[in-house]
Amino acid sequence: MWGTWRNDIDCVKKRDPAVRSTWEVLFCYPGFRALRRHRFAHFLYRHRFTLCARLVADRTRFLTGVDIHPAAQIGQRVFIDHGAGVVIGETTEIGNDVTIYQGSTLGGTGKVTGKRHPTVGNHVTISAGSSVLGPVTLGDYCKVGAGAVVLTDIPPHATVVGVPGRVVRLRAACRDCAESSCEDCDKVEARAGEEGVDLDQIHLPDPVRGELEALAERITQLERDMRGNKE
Repeated sequence: MWGTWRNDIDCVKKRDPAVRSTWEVLFCYPGFRALRRHRFAHFLYRHRFTLCARLVADRTRFLTGVDIHPAAQIGQRVFIDHGAGVVIGETTEIGNDVTIYQGSTLGGTGKVTGKRHPTVGNHVTISAGSSVLGPVTLGDYCKVGAGAVVLTDIPPHATVVGVPGRVVRLRAACRDCAESSCEDCDKVEARAGEEGVDLDQIHLPDPVRGELEALAERITQLERDMRGNKE
């Protein structure tokens, strides 16, 4: 237990530049407290003390603003930043070194039974206000942009944005590209850090803007062609 606590504290100190001390993490970080209480609730749930587990989870939601079902499986070095409005459903599975920002939902899509919540790989970043719904899988090292709604499986090393979510960058392919000065390769690797956790939420491609710029360029070219034909 103490080793798990130490790992959770260390990951908060590494990923949040606002941290000044270990005591600050212990007493002032609702995400850390929510995970600490969830591990106890999950222990109770696995040993069939389901009512006690739900009571602990309900109290945790009241104290921290983080709603985690006690049956959810959460790995090591998971960081829930700010915590407010985070929802993690019953059959959710979260790997190691995952970062979840405020307002994120790992939920279901209806009243289906069985596996109905997401499976999150290792080193995944789920940005603020995003939703991952249904029994979908987020591959290792992928990133969900702020406000995105993910309804389908996402491959490893991918960045997904939009509603519904679309893959706009596949970093694994970018690493293998022939361009030595590739901006994606260099900056993504630099931002990933020692743990391989990419916390950047703003340097994301905008597919809508790209499509509009391409359309405007096409219209401009057609206008040039029309003027040339008239002359």
